[in-house]
Amino acid sequence: MASMPAVLTSDSLEVALATLSGWTGDPEAIHRSVECPTFPAAIAFVDAIAVAAEAADHHPDIDIRWRTVHLTLSTHSAGGVTQKDLDLAAEIDTLVPDGG
Repeated sequence: MASMPAVLTSDSLEVALATLSGWTGDPEAIHRSVECPTFPAAIAFVDAIAVAAEAADHHPDIDIRWRTVHLTLSTHSAGGVTQKDLDLAAEIDTLVPDGG
C-alpha cells in the first residue's frame, strides 16, 4: 500500500512556489490563473492539462471564464498541498500557451 503524501509546510511551500510561474497559495491549495489569447486556446489549454492530469493520476480544479483559466491544486486525500501538486503545477507551466 502506498503511503499518503505529506502536506507541505508553509515554509517549504513558499520556497517551492518561488520556482513556479504565477502560482500562489498556502498549505491548503495553490492557485494560478492563465489568460489565453482566445477562447479556443483556453479550451485547448484545458484539454492539454487533462492529458497531463490523467497521466499523473492527479486532477486540478479548473474554472474557465472566457479566455481565462483558473486552476486550483490540492491533494484532497492528504488534506493540502503535496509534492504531487507541485509536480503537476510544473507540468502545467510547460503547457501555457504563448501569451498566457
